[in-house]
Amino acid sequence: MQDMFPDFMVSGTHLHIFTWVVGIVLFLAASQMKVGSKGRKVLHMIARLFYILILISGFALFAQYQSGNNALYGIKFVLGLVTIGFMEMVLVRAEKGKDTKMFWILFAVGVLATVFLGFKLPVGIAF
Repeated sequence: MQDMFPDFMVSGTHLHIFTWVVGIVLFLAASQMKVGSKGRKVLHMIARLFYILILISGFALFAQYQSGNNALYGIKFVLGLVTIGFMEMVLVRAEKGKDTKMFWILFAVGVLATVFLGFKLPVGIAF
């Protein structure tokens, strides 16, 4: 499974961190645009592309390093997946005119938990 991904995807966390930072920025930018605008729809589609890149780069790191601590890497993978789900729910529910407050809170908690756990794992950054 380790030889399944190119070296640039698993040699460090730089690609993964880049994808989730850009994904969050795109999500926040799209969420602040006028509902129904063409620009919002374009940013939402680009954000979805970055969600996929986040998952691919995260899975590559998971496959490479999960032997170190299976449970924590698995929990972080699930937290990341759920956080992306909350991001998508905020944008979709806002587009439909539904209340998004609960999903904003869940997104904030999810992203903080995911980033904290990611930095605490052995491949993460030691502060």
